[in-house]
Amino acid sequence: MSTDYQQARKALGARLRELRTEAGLTVRALAAECGWAPSKVSKLENGKQTATGGDLDTWAAGVGHPEAAAELRGRLAGLESTYRSWRRQLAGGHRAVQDALGAEHERTSMFRAYSGSVVPGVFQTPEYARAVLGRYAELHGVTRDVEAGVTSRLRRQEGLYQPGRRYRVLMGEAALHTRICSPAVLADQLDRLMSVNGLSTVELGIIPLAADVRVAAGDDFWIHDDRLVIAESWHAEMWLDSNEDVALYATVWDALAAGAATGRAAHRLIARARSTLLPA
Repeated sequence: MSTDYQQARKALGARLRELRTEAGLTVRALAAECGWAPSKVSKLENGKQTATGGDLDTWAAGVGHPEAAAELRGRLAGLESTYRSWRRQLAGGHRAVQDALGAEHERTSMFRAYSGSVVPGVFQTPEYARAVLGRYAELHGVTRDVEAGVTSRLRRQEGLYQPGRRYRVLMGEAALHTRICSPAVLADQLDRLMSVNGLSTVELGIIPLAADVRVAAGDDFWIHDDRLVIAESWHAEMWLDSNEDVALYATVWDALAAGAATGRAAHRLIARARSTLLPA
């Protein structure tokens, strides 16, 4: 969780406490009004738990100021515009998440990306995408509409064939070997990767396991033009649009790219990984 997000959540908690104390309510009294355990009130006020929109409506009603709900929801929306937990996003289903990414994809002409252990979605075959989304669905306990999410993800691949688009994508060599799917599906995926490596819109770099690198790789991320970074972790996506954040990720991308194999060298690494799987 980012420091900025922590501070924003604490600021929201401080506003919640202010409303409670102005209403003359103790923590226990407000908890009783809301039908919650007192510990939940304390966690929300101290920035230890992120409120839902429903929590904020209940809080506003509990302190006798239902009109404050709109303000509180506005604060939450500002907070989540940067930090978007998978639990909250997936409450609306996998298609909603993929559609949101697709909307940003449509606005972007030049992408710079890094993926350490999974082939990026824009290059995925349907079977590989289904395996990846299925595994993450199990992790977060949201297994409905995976197929709709796959369809939405694959729709973004149309950009690979559109003039004016440019995809500068870095992958860790581990992504060529990670068995998040069956060997047969991975073999087909690597065949697909070799074919897109020849597209005029794609610059693919593979960072060998033994490469000398300027910076250790971290979370996967996509830089959209020079305006937005979407970085992923196990628990959330971070949507970062400050000039400082975009510049930092651009610097990281450049450092990672310095150790990447490209062109025919990248093709050889993919082909070597492919040779360890099923016969072509």
